[in-house]
Amino acid sequence: MKRLFLFAPCFLMSVALAFPATCGAADAIRQAPLRQRNQLNDDWKFVQSDPAQAEAVDCDESTWQAVTLPHDWSIGGRIDPKAPMGGCGGFFPAGVGWYRRQIDAPADWKAKRVALEFDGVYMNADIYFNGQKLANHPYGFTGFFVDLTPALKPGASNVLAVRVDNSDQKNCRWYTGSGIYRHVWLHVTEPIHVSPWGVFAYASKADEQSATVTVQTKILNETADSKEATVETTLLGPGGETLGQSRSTCSLVSSGTAAVAQQFELKTPPLWSPEHPRQSRAVTRVLVDGKAVDEVTTNFGIRSLTWNAENGLMLNGKTIKLNGGCVHHDNGILGACAFDRAEERKIELLKAAGFNAIRTAHNPPSSALLDACDRLGMMVLDEAFDTWSVAKGGKRDYSFFFKKWWERDVDSMVMRDRNHPSVVMWSIGNEVPEVYFPPGEENGPKLAARIRMLDPTRPVTNGILGWPVDERHPKPEDEAKQRAADANWNSLDIVGTNYTLAAHLRQHEKHPSRILVSTESFPPLGLPAEVLKHPYVVGDFVWAAQDYLGEAGVGRWFYEGDPTEPLRPPRPHEAGKPEAPRDPVQHGSDSLYPWRGAACGNLDLLGNLRPAGHWRKIAWDAGEKLSFAVRQPSDDKKIVVVPWGWYPAFESWTWPGREGKPMEVEVYSRYEEVRLYLNGQRIEPAPHSDNGQYRTVFKLSYQPGTLKAVGVQGGQEVEERQLATVGEPASLRLVPDRAALKPDGQDLSFVSIEVVDADGQLQPNADHEITFSLEGPGVIAGLGNANLKGTEPYQGSKCHVFHGRAMIVIRAEKTAGTVVLKATGPGLKPATTTLDLEAIKSE
Repeated sequence: MKRLFLFAPCFLMSVALAFPATCGAADAIRQAPLRQRNQLNDDWKFVQSDPAQAEAVDCDESTWQAVTLPHDWSIGGRIDPKAPMGGCGGFFPAGVGWYRRQIDAPADWKAKRVALEFDGVYMNADIYFNGQKLANHPYGFTGFFVDLTPALKPGASNVLAVRVDNSDQKNCRWYTGSGIYRHVWLHVTEPIHVSPWGVFAYASKADEQSATVTVQTKILNETADSKEATVETTLLGPGGETLGQSRSTCSLVSSGTAAVAQQFELKTPPLWSPEHPRQSRAVTRVLVDGKAVDEVTTNFGIRSLTWNAENGLMLNGKTIKLNGGCVHHDNGILGACAFDRAEERKIELLKAAGFNAIRTAHNPPSSALLDACDRLGMMVLDEAFDTWSVAKGGKRDYSFFFKKWWERDVDSMVMRDRNHPSVVMWSIGNEVPEVYFPPGEENGPKLAARIRMLDPTRPVTNGILGWPVDERHPKPEDEAKQRAADANWNSLDIVGTNYTLAAHLRQHEKHPSRILVSTESFPPLGLPAEVLKHPYVVGDFVWAAQDYLGEAGVGRWFYEGDPTEPLRPPRPHEAGKPEAPRDPVQHGSDSLYPWRGAACGNLDLLGNLRPAGHWRKIAWDAGEKLSFAVRQPSDDKKIVVVPWGWYPAFESWTWPGREGKPMEVEVYSRYEEVRLYLNGQRIEPAPHSDNGQYRTVFKLSYQPGTLKAVGVQGGQEVEERQLATVGEPASLRLVPDRAALKPDGQDLSFVSIEVVDADGQLQPNADHEITFSLEGPGVIAGLGNANLKGTEPYQGSKCHVFHGRAMIVIRAEKTAGTVVLKATGPGLKPATTTLDLEAIKSE
């Protein structure tokens, strides 16, 4: 295999000299960059098959499809009960695909180094350049570099080909997508340059008065000569102001590296925090023989992290609690495509839902998502793997590659992501079975140690499921299990608990210095009080923050006896005794078709906050105090909810045909008292109900009209929410989240489609099929609804609404102009909206 640019840091002693800011230095920073880093998202050709000689320079591409990256070919296919991804992957197609594009290389690249940076390819990527295989990268969630220089033809057109093999299924427990689903960049540098991911800027101490910032830089010499290099680093604040400068020198041996560490003492620094996500920059210039040969700008945040059992996790010296949610990497109806705007919108929605932290379950995320977290102030638990050396996600999950690749993939995650101030914790795994067995006794500490070598500034955790032993019924093998568990727990800075926080709390007296985080918890409310009252518990991450594709039916509900709901095989029972009840099949089962997604998110697949999301927001006191919803009626049929779901409830008081029949209403509140009124008549809370934390249940008979929930404080009604019975479907409404886009081929507008009555109220029972037409410089990137038990594709020009809603995503092309989107549906007044693609002004 050819060389991949994945380097562990080394250190060469150098002298760092601080010097005052000068106009000349600032002017130099504003000059044209000394290196090129250009996105390669356009002009790709793609075929979803595995033709012979597809890597050859003269391969015939005439029948191939033109595509723009990010690209996920699985999301464009129809779900199929026989799809090899099965229920784990949402029954989407997989297979093999090829990508090709031309790279025109100027003649002066003869003296340069040229490399590609892939942010993520799922999976088993083979990289060819001018017919020559240069690299292979199996893991679909880590970034990697490929050196093109050995096969480059300067002054000519070069052919890049990428084979992506996602055919060996099953290889994951959730929807992965297929293809080059994240960005690709082309780097052109001088032979002496900053190594890939070679700058690490961090604060070892930071508060409102002062900060100590260290910038470590690794220089790569790809010449045959030894050289002396000078490294100049300038720190810039959020407004471009100069915070400090430093100059160091180092010696570079031929074909070698050198590392320089520079330290800055700052007064009243611009700190990064979730409330004030201020970003700073380190501008690094490399000079050889007095000539600048490279310049790299690194975004980072000035902030410090400390942790102990007495104060928990502290950011800039202040204790923080993580109100977190687990998120998979897909973007719903866009599949795995990691468009910058899609990742940004995801974080905007989660912030609005009250979350201050996310867990990237169970893999490193896209760079675009972390950039959004930095800008918007969302803290991140950055996770490496779902499995180590023991398989659990299929015959070809990551365990197949772990032994050979774990170190390179850990290096990729940490070195790429360690400058992001939003990342506050690393995770080495999720529910890895071997943590209780000898392989895990070695692997866990080994992974944690590798991360600390690359980044000693953040705590390391691991989402560990279960308890190693049953103390009530000891077994001979328990000693080995406990030893392996202790080795893993003791190797962590913060112990991650998946669904076992209570067991760890009972052990606190035995382990008073142990710090805990609930890395995964069930959606039904229950943990906020425990997390908030114990200083050594730093937070909770609910499963899940937002709905996702794959893991079919993990949060589903159904009526008992539903013939379409598969059950597990009967369990053995003794003669003469009743047969044991049969449980629902496990989520992700191949028998759950047509379920394609999870249905357990606080937000649904389109980003709408569910009642359970409002409830959690209220419990965490995250900007909301009152909400309510109407429970799905059961009558004489019992509703069964699987463990990751909650009793179905909807923000609707439109239930035709149920006049006079019983209904239940849940009111979520932080007020001293709540009241419920139906058409002005007060309803008393239900006696002996399942009222719980921040929840009151009311029982009443359905009558059309207005339902009003009221929050009462000090005897006064201070806040109210209403649900009204709506009329028949009358028209369509289009609501774009952004009406002005950049004509850059990447920008997106998420347009909500709503069926409304004559008064403009959402009709929650509408299920019309909507047809779309588009004019102007835009394309439909995806469309669909929040129903995760449907068979409609997410691409095309038609989709149904679900509970009155759907969504269409428009991607801007590279021409300024106006996009006109029109929606029509049977019996409905059509709707039109316009999007303006404004010309990008040169800076």
